[in-house]
Amino acid sequence: MFDSVRDDLRTTLDEIRAAGLHKPERVIGSPQSATVTVTAGGRPGEVLNFCANNYLGLADHPEVVAAAHEALDRWGYGMASVRFICGTQEVHKELEGRLSAFLGQEDTILYSSCFDANGGVFETLLDAQDAVISDALNHASIIDGIRLSKARRFRYANRDLADLEQQLKDAAGARRRLIVTDGVFSMDGYVAPLREICDLADRYDAMVMVDDSHAVGFVGPGGRGTPELHGVMDRVDIVTGTLGKALGGASGGYVAARAEIVALLRQRSRPYLFSNTLAPVIAAASLKVLDLLEAADDLRERLAANTALFRSRMTAEGFDILPGDHAIAPVMIGDATVAGRMAELLLERGVYVIGFSYPVVPQDRARIRVQLSAAHSTEDVNRAVDAFVAARAELESEAQTQAQAHAPAQAPVRAEA
Repeated sequence: MFDSVRDDLRTTLDEIRAAGLHKPERVIGSPQSATVTVTAGGRPGEVLNFCANNYLGLADHPEVVAAAHEALDRWGYGMASVRFICGTQEVHKELEGRLSAFLGQEDTILYSSCFDANGGVFETLLDAQDAVISDALNHASIIDGIRLSKARRFRYANRDLADLEQQLKDAAGARRRLIVTDGVFSMDGYVAPLREICDLADRYDAMVMVDDSHAVGFVGPGGRGTPELHGVMDRVDIVTGTLGKALGGASGGYVAARAEIVALLRQRSRPYLFSNTLAPVIAAASLKVLDLLEAADDLRERLAANTALFRSRMTAEGFDILPGDHAIAPVMIGDATVAGRMAELLLERGVYVIGFSYPVVPQDRARIRVQLSAAHSTEDVNRAVDAFVAARAELESEAQTQAQAHAPAQAPVRAEA
């Protein structure tokens, strides 16, 4: 049986490569940091890393690593169980309490990933009597989580408040209405207009849920994310997020929400009930991350400075950067093959970035998503911009050479007698 399936799969893979949509995996032989050592999938050697979610540079921070070592000795390696059987340690409860206080929510529940957190919310809270109103560019985990529920589904254009209001009107007959949005949209770096969303939620008696994975830790005056940025921490009912980006970069996710919501998730949320508990070493290291965030603003300030420098220099050099001030700075290319080739040329110049293409982004909207980090130096940022300029020049040269090679030969000009 598999012989015929194998042929179909190979055909599909060939089509992906031919369309310039293949996503190779580069292998690094060093800790995640501002610089990494590539060992496979690209030019070997040390390169500047501008494509990680390591916004605050904490993935290899000495104090975080030390906290992880201490946690291994105290709490062991893994729980080998789910939470309600024998998988809850003091360190898990402590982290849930700290996250609740940090995010201004009543309670928090930990998951093995934010994908699981988003996958466990909708089915638990909503049924066929209810409605979920989702931004069109929400993360795949939100889309998949909504699919698991029986709720009626409404979708509004990205950050389009007029369309959101219309969808709320269309969902007027539902028992419960839940608006869900990314706090920051990961492919564009755009921030959701949460204050206006909360205003509409109040007007139409809806709840608000925000996935703040690309914001918690560094967006807002205290790094508490987009609800803090917009002054609506007390008006957002559910915040989901990850420990795998700014908060240390390991893994794990959470739902921070009203107490009754979290209590029900503990009883009914399938990814929580049927997945192993978050490793205690991650929980303990995450507590150290929160200590660092609450003690000083220097990491957030450094990240903001690096972001401003990169965006201003790239704009001055004539690159098409989507507007904003987020550390996600998409360099728009358009053609998927060209984006992939530019990423290769940048790696040759010691800058590690990734070309994003369909289905991760829409057709003909390929881009290189640059992600700044507090771990980058000013010299690192300037080197990255210089590499972009050089890579663009080589791309233009390659295109000109290719065009000349395919140009029809001109007939010789005859001299008149």
